[in-house]
Amino acid sequence: MNSLPNISEILKNIFGALIGQFVDFVPRVVGCLFILGVGYLVAKGVKIIIKQVLSKIGFDRIGEKLNEIGIIKQLKTEISLSDIVAKILYYYILLIFLTLAADKLGVDTITNMVLSLVNFIPKLIAGAIMLQIGIMLSDAIKTAVMALCKSFNIAAAKLIGNIAFIFFLIITFITALGQIGIETALLESSFLLIIGGVIIAFAIGYGIASRDILANIISSFYSRKNYREGQVIKIGEVKGVITKIDNTSITIVNDSSTTIVPLQLFQTKLVEIFN
Repeated sequence: MNSLPNISEILKNIFGALIGQFVDFVPRVVGCLFILGVGYLVAKGVKIIIKQVLSKIGFDRIGEKLNEIGIIKQLKTEISLSDIVAKILYYYILLIFLTLAADKLGVDTITNMVLSLVNFIPKLIAGAIMLQIGIMLSDAIKTAVMALCKSFNIAAAKLIGNIAFIFFLIITFITALGQIGIETALLESSFLLIIGGVIIAFAIGYGIASRDILANIISSFYSRKNYREGQVIKIGEVKGVITKIDNTSITIVNDSSTTIVPLQLFQTKLVEIFN
């Protein structure tokens, strides 16, 4: 007949194993806390130094330019690039030391998770830089488009400029997401379909609404070379001296009146030029 197991001996072995594991685990915990403490001090020191250095070399001037962009003003926030860079480095250094601490602790799950975060940070920084450059380029394109539209006396210059800004900003945002590692194929397809429909609708609507303006702009390429300021001309019943020529009209002044004639009329009416 088999003898019953000795309960006290089993419990003694179990508690002995637990105590052994605890004694082995405590130094690892202490080492982990020590690494975290050193990491915090290093990260804090680097953050302070980097922020001061970047501020002194004028790195925040780029942030000041970003603060002047309309969409940033609407958010009612101030961008300090030196502070942003310093904080990113602070958390990045903390994650590196957290990886070392997790490795010291011997918990593979935590180590792998922190390593994933450490590898993700450079991609996030690259995406943020790309987005920042994209915002500045989008604003520059908006300004250029508005200036071009105003030079042709197009009434909706601000609207067209804002559309151009949003268009290039969305492209930049999608590109930044791709840089970070987020799948953007579906987003790109949806965006292209939406923007294509918006452009076609806007082009048709605006083309109908501004056909006279476009006609004057096209006429300017053919008419302006035949006329110059100071000439005496007669078009229809209007006779006088040309005092101004712009992209859509010619201003004619005589003794009794000032007449602004759309350039498209110079293609359809008889014009007399006097020496």
